[in-house]
Amino acid sequence: MNMIQSGKPSSQRKFFYSKPLHLAKKNLSSHLSKELREKFGVRAFTLHKGDTVEIMRGSFKGKKGKVHTVNYSQKNVIVEGIVRKKVSGQEVAVPLQASNLRLMELELTDKKRIESLERKGKHKKTENKGEK
Repeated sequence: MNMIQSGKPSSQRKFFYSKPLHLAKKNLSSHLSKELREKFGVRAFTLHKGDTVEIMRGSFKGKKGKVHTVNYSQKNVIVEGIVRKKVSGQEVAVPLQASNLRLMELELTDKKRIESLERKGKHKKTENKGEK
């Protein structure tokens, strides 16, 4: 599917919220910390449950936590420990945009995720250099 060609903001907004999942996944990626960039050779990567992130913008700026949920349909991320109190006193998780987060640690238990890191960056190459 081609990217949107329209210059109208309303058409662009509609495309953003009605994207198919294989294109919407790209909107749920976040920048890596400097250490992870050097290690994996990748600037940004998609968020997954279990990743540790730091919040870069908003009222929760500077706080860290693990990703609890990645919601593709609403295009937001829920981080453990980031809650807001309602008037009734009930605590509710705050949805955050992936662009406002920085990946500090990756959850690397998934083989497909490791393969995609090797495909995109220099992760495999650095491991081979260390063995020689």
